[in-house]
Amino acid sequence: MTEPLVLRTDIATADGAGLTTLTLNRPDKLNALGPTMFIELREHLDAIAGDESVGCVVLTGAGRAFCAGHDLGSIASGERAPSRHFEPETVDALEALPQPTIARIHGHCYTGGLELALACDLLIASESAKLGDTHGQWGLAPIWGMSIRLPERIGRSAAKELMFTSRRITGAEAAGMGLVDRCVADDNLDATVDALSSEILANSRGTNRIVKRLIDDREQRTRSDALLHERQLPHGMPDDMADRMSRGGR
Repeated sequence: MTEPLVLRTDIATADGAGLTTLTLNRPDKLNALGPTMFIELREHLDAIAGDESVGCVVLTGAGRAFCAGHDLGSIASGERAPSRHFEPETVDALEALPQPTIARIHGHCYTGGLELALACDLLIASESAKLGDTHGQWGLAPIWGMSIRLPERIGRSAAKELMFTSRRITGAEAAGMGLVDRCVADDNLDATVDALSSEILANSRGTNRIVKRLIDDREQRTRSDALLHERQLPHGMPDDMADRMSRGGR
């Protein structure tokens, strides 16, 4: 039986809040992305988006790397996704998940892999991780969101420098420029991601989903309009408000 290219594991907490981990599972190729992997990833994302039991999602890679980027062999062979924009739309679907998402980055995180990571809410990297955009090295142009999400993360000039040079940077350098939210020792990566996801899961799933939507809403509005939009409670109140209030916020 062929091993899945994307693995999903689910862990439920005592109160039913679920942690879902998606693992890119092509370790012999450093989890390089091809059309078939994207098809499996999209299936998981579509299922998770409608799963009310999932409170947090971690995206990681099997073996020695998070993701080395697009599988250039699939480009050369003419392997195609189901539709023209299937891959970037899948990255968009990751960004649009209603649950908080964490990219757990170790080893290589290049180009297409970095574009996946940038679609997550929080990025945690190990010290030995290497990150970069190598479109220019191969004579390619970004179509999965790099020219949008990278400048949003680190600013226009810093994004241009990384993209113009195809430079690889360490996890510590990435944290210094705000590309990742935190850089930790390699042997502390799992514990850090576990602790962060536990903190998220201890919070109201409803609140987290509403906050994520409100922050996304802000991108489409002026500041004054966004302030008015927020106070109108456009996404309602969390279902567990009364229960949490009665338990003293726990």
